[in-house]
Amino acid sequence: MRIDVLSIFPDMFAPLTQSMIGKALDKDLLDFSVTDFRQYSHDKHHHVDDTPYGGGAGMLLKPEPIFEAMDAIDAAHRGPKRVILLDPAGKTFNQTEAKKLAQEDHLVFICGHYEGYDERIRSLVTDEYSLGDFILTGGELPAMVMIDAVARLLPGVLGNAESAPTDSFENNLLEYPEYTRPASYRGMDVPFVLQNGDHGKIADWRLKESLRRTLQRRPDLLEQAVLDKKGTKLLREVKREVQTQQTDEPD
Repeated sequence: MRIDVLSIFPDMFAPLTQSMIGKALDKDLLDFSVTDFRQYSHDKHHHVDDTPYGGGAGMLLKPEPIFEAMDAIDAAHRGPKRVILLDPAGKTFNQTEAKKLAQEDHLVFICGHYEGYDERIRSLVTDEYSLGDFILTGGELPAMVMIDAVARLLPGVLGNAESAPTDSFENNLLEYPEYTRPASYRGMDVPFVLQNGDHGKIADWRLKESLRRTLQRRPDLLEQAVLDKKGTKLLREVKREVQTQQTDEPD
């Protein structure tokens, strides 16, 4: 996969050269580049923004630097691209969207700043995404979050191929609790089922605790979860146990 980013703050993306993403770059599993679109501005002061027509607060990104930066990317890398605009009005990014984007060959992220974009920039865009109902000073941080979420799904990026399928939000379930050594610490013990080596019972326990955690913390996700016969049975058990616990709690 190739990922291009258009930003006037390219140094902000230095952290992506570290950890698992850095290893993916070293292994050529990912090709990553940041273009400072200020170099495509048309005046000696390298302005990339201007005041909005009709008046109003703030400054808007001008179309010329973005269009010409995209022209340069298209000239260097032919073929289809998903061009992503980071915008508060975009679709909320989640794990399902990350998996879709991980199937693409080439992603381009446009990171805005200031009050917003000249509307004509949207003609370049295939997808608009937001991380949630809040406002940031620019698109760089959301782009980094999305790139990390997508890149870790690429084949060979994670050290353990089983890690991604058991992450939270896979099949709309939160991840089950996990433990490591020591088996007992400050009066808190690792559940015995995880220590007895019975992989069938461990799998059932993990699914049940995943369902319990999702029910307690994100019950909305369960409406979209696809459960088999065992999962449905375990969910009924969890609901009974949670209801009993709530009934037994003192007022």
